[in-house]
Amino acid sequence: MSVGIPTIGVTSDLLRLGLNDDGTVEVPPLGPDDQAGWYERGPAPGDAGPAVLLGHVDSAEHGPGIFFDLGALQPGDEVEVARADGTVAVFAVDRVERHPKDDFPTIEVYGDTADAQLRLITCGGDFDSAVRSYEDNVIAFATLVRTEPA
Repeated sequence: MSVGIPTIGVTSDLLRLGLNDDGTVEVPPLGPDDQAGWYERGPAPGDAGPAVLLGHVDSAEHGPGIFFDLGALQPGDEVEVARADGTVAVFAVDRVERHPKDDFPTIEVYGDTADAQLRLITCGGDFDSAVRSYEDNVIAFATLVRTEPA
């Protein structure tokens, strides 16, 4: 599987992500060939429910990450996910929000939906150098608008 977001110049194969030992959602590794990942314990993009894709905003060592411009998405911008079955699920962005990490909207992101939804998540807000982490998450919410052949 792969993701494309033409508006912000994103193209990435999707790594498969699960859970860390502490029960938190795994994130893609930081590296020079930064990639987005799909949380495989949730629905696949294009299936009913909220599929979740995660990617880094940046790193001190490697610069801008795959989701560096995620916060610039506007309602109506399209996100294309090439699926394992050879189709492309096309989503339209509904909204982009920023939430403090200690007030993450878990139910809104991971809670069941009747239709196919997509959540794209990265870090944002101020960088806390003491803990070497951003204080917020940027979340783009999108809804499936069509499926087409690859």
